[in-house]
Amino acid sequence: MATFRALLVGAGGMGRAWARNLKDCEQTEIAGWVDIKPGLAAQAADELSIAGVYTDVDLGKAIQETKPDFVVDVTVPEAHRDVTLQALAAGLPVLGEKPMADSMEHAREMVAASEKAGKLYMVSQSRRYDARLWAFRRLIAESIGPLGILNSDFYIGAHFGGFRDEMPNVLMLDMAIHTLDAARYLSDADPVAVYCEEFNPPWSWYKGDACATAIFEMTGGLRYTYRGSWCSEGRHTSWESEWRAVGPNGTATWDGHGAPVADVVVAQGGFHSTTEPRVAEVEQGVESGIAGSLRDFLRALQTGATPMGECHDNIKSLAMVFAAIESSAQRKRVAVRW
Repeated sequence: MATFRALLVGAGGMGRAWARNLKDCEQTEIAGWVDIKPGLAAQAADELSIAGVYTDVDLGKAIQETKPDFVVDVTVPEAHRDVTLQALAAGLPVLGEKPMADSMEHAREMVAASEKAGKLYMVSQSRRYDARLWAFRRLIAESIGPLGILNSDFYIGAHFGGFRDEMPNVLMLDMAIHTLDAARYLSDADPVAVYCEEFNPPWSWYKGDACATAIFEMTGGLRYTYRGSWCSEGRHTSWESEWRAVGPNGTATWDGHGAPVADVVVAQGGFHSTTEPRVAEVEQGVESGIAGSLRDFLRALQTGATPMGECHDNIKSLAMVFAAIESSAQRKRVAVRW
């Protein structure tokens, strides 16, 4: 089995999670670790018992010294563009953390850089790697039919502290990307337009708007409604949200925890059509989260297959986020462009 040498950029909490992920994967080894804070990468490598790894503060120098097979970008969103462009220009594929970029302008530059270099740039949209989500998608496709209605609810009172408490658009920028991306995956539809309102309840501990309601027009006439809050205490939803999908043949739901279920029409007539319940079969043994992202990326490097989160696709999910923020600021419906 081929071994791929990774250069990891970013040694914060998520960077360390990725270090463990790369360490645990038998197909990868960490060739180098970079962080702009002097000594932080070396400290992190020591704490995780990763011996012999090259560490530095300079990405360009680290690329020259370690000669990696790919770069993993786990920096802050504001740095994603520069790291990705530098790595692609050096001829290296990039696996980057979400969100792709801090603006649509930067995201488009990154996609163009991937095209110019002829190298893969994939965003680790890690919550796509969930066997229950896959089962929900299959249930919709096989039993419900083309969707006309898709709803998701995300309500969690998250007391993070730190930078999130000061972020503008904290819910939409920090978390909604996961749910909006899942909506695209479940519906197999692309965004057309959105009307969104962001707001902050009086009790919120966030400086920026921690709640939002958005209705997206999607291709095929689908309407997708997102409702979310970072400051709703008690009765929390799953981190995967709670879902309802409605099509011509019935309704499917998923609470984000167990197996998705559906009521499927078996006979029409009378006040209510006759339905029968269906429970989706959830595949076992699936690598989830960032482990799934890494496997998908490595498979793409080996086979040339297009992974989930490939930049040309993922930019559409990012566009939903920024269009929703724009709609909220302008108090009007806006087109979603990528």
